[in-house]
Amino acid sequence: MTIQTMVQPTAAALAEENGWPVQGQWRYADYLRLPDDGRRYEIIEGVLYVANAPGFDHQFTVTEIIYFFKSFVREHQLGVVLTAPFEVHLSETTKPVQPDVLFIRKDRQPTAGTQFFEGAPDLLVEVISPSSIRLDRKIKFDTYEQTGVTEYWLVDPKLRAVEVYTLARGEYALLGQYTSDELIESKVLAGLAIKANALFQPTVTGTPSTSS
Repeated sequence: MTIQTMVQPTAAALAEENGWPVQGQWRYADYLRLPDDGRRYEIIEGVLYVANAPGFDHQFTVTEIIYFFKSFVREHQLGVVLTAPFEVHLSETTKPVQPDVLFIRKDRQPTAGTQFFEGAPDLLVEVISPSSIRLDRKIKFDTYEQTGVTEYWLVDPKLRAVEVYTLARGEYALLGQYTSDELIESKVLAGLAIKANALFQPTVTGTPSTSS
């Protein structure tokens, strides 16, 4: 997901207290009325999803992905790499979503001053947390597939694993699942090769020494 500690939407309570729409009827105009309170708000098929600020492991992984992506994309002048918070408008009832990392080809990248990207980016990455498994693996997976996102990465810091899916005849096919020192590959960013372990917080081994 774009952010950790994803909580179930509480639109029914909000609707009762503040005149918000019920789940399934949220639209972008409603999103624009939400408070700027540091939470991540997304609307998918008219349903509001709310998340709190991410944890360390999540942000460590996001930062590493950005580093490898931007280095590769800049070297080959392929386009632009962005990170949340940045709005992506996939359809009239699914906007905004705020993926953790997104890549947009050079011929499609937004111009200076743009507030959001309309349409399907070429590659999206979501970093999973225990509370966001269903959102990332089911809801966003289906949404990104249906709206034509060419490549989708699911990155799990707990399992220290990366899954890469590519769109083929309107459906996602698993390009590969990568762990340890296996090299993550991409069709959209052809030639990119990242060791899976490089995206995760290093594990601590051994015991600390003591001095007398």
